[in-house]
Amino acid sequence: MKVHKKWTFWLMFIMSMWFCSGDTDPRDVSAINNLYAALGSPPLTNWVPLGGDPCTQGWQGVLCVNTNITGISLASSNLGGQLGTTLDSFTSIISIDLGGNHIGGTIPANLPPTMRTFLLSENQFTGSIPDLSILSQLTNLSLKKNNLTGQIPDSFQQLGGLISMDLSGNNLSGPLPLSMGNLSSLTTLLLQDNQLTGVLDVLQDLPLTTLNVMNNQFSGPIPPKLLTLPGFRGTGNPFNTTVLPAPPAVSPAGPPDSSPPGDVPPEHTHKQHIDSPVAPDSSTPSKSASNSRTRKTILAAALVVFILLVIVLGLWFGIARFCKRRQARDQVSQSHEKKGEKPKYDDSLPQTQNQVGKGSQKTSTKIPSVSDGDQKRVADVKQFASVAATKDAHSIDMTGIEVSSMSTQPVPPPRHYSNENITLKPFTPTVPATIPTPSFPSYVKSFTVASLQQYTNSFSQDNLIGDGTLGSVYRAELPDGKVVAVKKLNNAAIRRQNEDDFAQLVALISNIRHENIVKLVGYCSEYGQRLIIYEYCNNTTLYDALHVDDESHKKLSWSARVKIALGAAKALEYLHETCQPSVVHKNFKSVNILLDEKFKPLISDSGLAPLLESYTAQSSGGYGAPELELGTYTLQSDVFSFGVVMLELLTGRKSYDSARPRGEQFLARWAIPQLHDIDALSKMVDPSLNGSYPSKSLSRFADIISLCVQAEPEFRPPMSEIVEDLLNMIQRES
Repeated sequence: MKVHKKWTFWLMFIMSMWFCSGDTDPRDVSAINNLYAALGSPPLTNWVPLGGDPCTQGWQGVLCVNTNITGISLASSNLGGQLGTTLDSFTSIISIDLGGNHIGGTIPANLPPTMRTFLLSENQFTGSIPDLSILSQLTNLSLKKNNLTGQIPDSFQQLGGLISMDLSGNNLSGPLPLSMGNLSSLTTLLLQDNQLTGVLDVLQDLPLTTLNVMNNQFSGPIPPKLLTLPGFRGTGNPFNTTVLPAPPAVSPAGPPDSSPPGDVPPEHTHKQHIDSPVAPDSSTPSKSASNSRTRKTILAAALVVFILLVIVLGLWFGIARFCKRRQARDQVSQSHEKKGEKPKYDDSLPQTQNQVGKGSQKTSTKIPSVSDGDQKRVADVKQFASVAATKDAHSIDMTGIEVSSMSTQPVPPPRHYSNENITLKPFTPTVPATIPTPSFPSYVKSFTVASLQQYTNSFSQDNLIGDGTLGSVYRAELPDGKVVAVKKLNNAAIRRQNEDDFAQLVALISNIRHENIVKLVGYCSEYGQRLIIYEYCNNTTLYDALHVDDESHKKLSWSARVKIALGAAKALEYLHETCQPSVVHKNFKSVNILLDEKFKPLISDSGLAPLLESYTAQSSGGYGAPELELGTYTLQSDVFSFGVVMLELLTGRKSYDSARPRGEQFLARWAIPQLHDIDALSKMVDPSLNGSYPSKSLSRFADIISLCVQAEPEFRPPMSEIVEDLLNMIQRES
């Protein structure tokens, strides 16, 4: 059944390319044909399963700009089926609205990075929300009323333009991800009717106007800023309401039972009453104690407000007094300047002496001595000016409480008095340093996502070379005709490094230069995507030559196999012993050994170890050393993997083959006990060699393998010794 589906997909893709002769971009035609098939070919006006011209034939719900599909709007169209896995094949799509249908399956991980509106509400999607980091242009997301489970992904770092997000009516669980704090444009967030837990603190600094978190499992106190939102809804959560709110800003002369200012959402007030225990009879001691605590709270709040008002008045009179003194001084100074006289100051003003050096035009001025009361007021004014200058989105009143109605201009610091006119620079608030952009090496070519889409035909299946541990690799042809290989890192690899780390990784790879290692051509880091561009090897891999391609397998003579082992050993020797610091490969296997037309080996994925997750010897596909079970990976672990590759060259078997008997599935386990048995060794050799190998060479080859695959890492030789042993073996043969 799987084979049938695979051939059906490719047949439809090829035929769609044949029929794409209209005005619509053929890549978009192919993408919409695939979507139509995944949806089950529903009866939509003018839609056809193969080819067609959506932009000129008026396909129902399809929006176009020039020759590109930019939108699909099919809300409430009784659609079923699934979305498929090729949505990212659309080249310029901006909006997808498929809400109110019966579409099932999971939301695909491969989404178009150009999308701004993505509406899948009221369908039957299951599984978890995919990584959204690629959608850096997204402004409107709605996945409400589906059957989504799991946690909300921590992938909002690049979604600063998202304005509205609706995830309500699902079965989402877990806390809100920290990256939600990066949604600097979010005004509407709907999370009601889920199983979300944790606190709401990550949302408190967002520019929200509407927030609905009803009927979840949120706990902790509600941040005060969220309570002031006009559209806050929070009932149905076990919020901790025992924590006292901030003191209400009411006049001390007001009645003790007056309500605090500010609009508290009705449902929050109702929630507080529901969560509280049932009130006992008024005659019980508990009632009296509660009333006593309430009176104490009100008195404390009134006292705090009174103290704040006193401080405000003190600061006000202090500032007024200084302003009057400054005005008087300026008037006296101006009067004397008009008469050409040297100004004289009132004795009541603080005085100081000038020290003027002979022949110098610079004046040194001392700070005046002021009274203790004046010093305190000056300090208070300075402190207030500093606080006011550091506020960004709000200003503060004289009590230090944030308000939104006051001017955000900083208060200038008080001027000092002396017997000279002093020109003071206006107070300039400290501007936070801008975040430096990642420093990619300038000598490495930078590519854009748009250009790579063009060079790979939108990362089409025709250009797919293969899928690896870190992502997919595509063939790309540059405008100058040069062919390169583009490794498109998957989301798991991207999450393991920030952009600064990726810049350092690119710099590291660019410095790895060896004749047996694939060379770096460039990189791409845009829209949350990361891609690495390598030189292209147009032949095959060692894995395919040994286990897939019969024609290549026939060309693998014993001499060719020994030379492949030598070239690969030299590459590891360079990484381990020449590079400073040493570079551990961590993913050395036959599929990462490329072969050119002359079967010269080229090692790929060198330097990408930081992107790999930890794995065990069991999960490494038969290449993992025993110490991986202890969570350690060293240079000597690479040596073990190299030994397994040599075993593949010797036997023609895969490192792990589930089709073989249980005792022979892991190549290393099966072969190691037989490496020193000459009779068993001759039976292990790849039958395709037909005995065309020197017996002494075979024995020496097996000896090198046995050194590499020893259980204890410290007993494995360094790669330089292995290179020397292989060179000696070749020289003896010649």
